Amino acid sequence: MEIAMRLSNPKPAARMIVGALALTAVMALPAFAQEAAEGAEAAAETAPELIEASVQVKYILNSFLMLLGGILVFWMAAGFTMLEVGFVRTKNVTTQIMKNIGLYSTACFAYYILGYMIMYPGDAWMINGVLGAIGIAALEPVGLTADAASDITYATTSSDFFFQVMFCATAASIVSGTVAERLKLWPFLGFVLVLTALIYPIQASWKWGGGFLDQMGFLDFAGSTVVHSVGGWAALAGAIMIGARKGKYNADGSVNALPGSNMPLAVLGMFILWMGWYGFNGASQLAMGTVGDIADVGRVMANTNAGAVGGVVAAMILTQFIYKKVDVTFAINGALAGLVSVTAEPLTPGLGGATLIGAIGGVIVVLTVPLLDKFKIDDVVGAIPVHLFAGIWGTIAVVFTNPDARLWPQLVAIVVVGIFVFVASLIVWGIFKAIVGLRPTEEEEMMGLDKAEIGVEAYPEFSGANVR
Repeated sequence: MEIAMRLSNPKPAARMIVGALALTAVMALPAFAQEAAEGAEAAAETAPELIEASVQVKYILNSFLMLLGGILVFWMAAGFTMLEVGFVRTKNVTTQIMKNIGLYSTACFAYYILGYMIMYPGDAWMINGVLGAIGIAALEPVGLTADAASDITYATTSSDFFFQVMFCATAASIVSGTVAERLKLWPFLGFVLVLTALIYPIQASWKWGGGFLDQMGFLDFAGSTVVHSVGGWAALAGAIMIGARKGKYNADGSVNALPGSNMPLAVLGMFILWMGWYGFNGASQLAMGTVGDIADVGRVMANTNAGAVGGVVAAMILTQFIYKKVDVTFAINGALAGLVSVTAEPLTPGLGGATLIGAIGGVIVVLTVPLLDKFKIDDVVGAIPVHLFAGIWGTIAVVFTNPDARLWPQLVAIVVVGIFVFVASLIVWGIFKAIVGLRPTEEEEMMGLDKAEIGVEAYPEFSGANVR
């Protein structure tokens, strides 16, 4: 009966169970509090590790961006080679291939032994803001640890050197095409040695090394002036000092066309250069460890493509209007001029602005190639209009899209870099001309430098045919 009554009235039993649970919870509170405190202490201890890991991840991503960009810019060496061998005549193809192999290797060696430290002297300027340090480039130690990194907020020294040496070689590649078909191999490589060890690094230090142009407020995101116009000025000095190819100009000033040997190769070279430019400009962001950085990398690449597209379209339309035909050589150089034009500032424009900047570059090429002929300046591939004239335009165009840019520093940089590189290049070309000579003999030039200097013909099955 008593048991039945208890079962029929469960309230006292429920109260007993609730009370027991409450008592257990109260007794367990100190233990819970201790575990919570230990958890907070553990989180506090691991927080610095998480922060440190985040810094290291940014360091890794920044370094990877430069390595990938360096690989793409290296591939531009193939683009320059294919472009040039397409624009030169059959009898000089192998020579142009050899010059591109040699100039890349020479540039990398010169930048290692002298150029890198001149360009990036840190606190070791010999003349503050003007002349960098003398020294050989050195990489970080094997198995680098985070605490031993020279700058954990930036990137590895090796990735920075790898990326920058490709830019140095690019400047030399620009010269090669202009002076093709009438310049001996060894004087050319001698000039490249001086250009990449001294001339290019000195002026590049004025901007990218933190020199006086950078302090003045000059802006050049990826090198419309620092790289492209430098190659253009050096090429212009060479073209003047060496002279034109035999048969290019008549006594009355009229121009004889000397068509290139292979337009498909030239177009292939253009597309390789176009592709490589995504690394040239995109990796010049120098960081992709944040959402903002990776978005900016994508923006730069999209604008780079838009600049090339604008250059092509403008060149095609203008040549149709002027010559009543669409000239593929102008379309090729229109793309490259568009790329050069947008290189000084590929981040801040929108797609429409980048297309317009590139289009003006394409117009510049079409209008200035005949202008060079009027002055009897023989530029085989059109590198001077593409890299120098479009580079100047691109440097000025920065002020139209970047609110931090001012016209005066841009103009000062164009003039200062131009005078320095042109005069220095003229002196170097002149020294080589006086000591060893620049041109082959007239007979060797008519025969072709493939036979005269290299001994290997690019198209031996045509060796019995008439040589143009």
